[in-house]
Amino acid sequence: MIPEDIQLNLPTFGHRIKNSEKGKTIFDPVRNKYVALTPEEWVRQNFLQYLVQIKKTPQSLVRVEMHLKLNGLAKRSDIVVHNRQGNPLLAVECKAPTVKITQSVFEQLARYNLQLKVPYLVVTNGLTHFFCQYSDTEKQYLFLKDIPEYDSL
Repeated sequence: MIPEDIQLNLPTFGHRIKNSEKGKTIFDPVRNKYVALTPEEWVRQNFLQYLVQIKKTPQSLVRVEMHLKLNGLAKRSDIVVHNRQGNPLLAVECKAPTVKITQSVFEQLARYNLQLKVPYLVVTNGLTHFFCQYSDTEKQYLFLKDIPEYDSL
């Protein structure tokens, strides 16, 4: 199935998609370049637009594939949103629509958060989304029905 034919559980957004010698590509406005259009990238670009257009997140405060060092290993967080002071605020882990959201996916993002230290986490495969907020008082993640708009984070 062609990624852009996959109907996600997100609003429909207009994307710039083109064919290249290496296959289909999609324009990533954060990285300001065309990237390979894989199923996971389709989810990432749609969730990115959801954050910017629906949740009013300033695009200038978003990083895509932010590099991390975890136990000496190089890792990349799919989407990281920063507050206006430049501190990480929200991290999103995107999976392809065919990938089931399991405990191991949450654990992957929780490991990234050992370095990021964000209060909000999102795990999505474009069809199912889980929103969490870390509670300092309860020392655990609490599930939310939805992610708040940016100015309420």
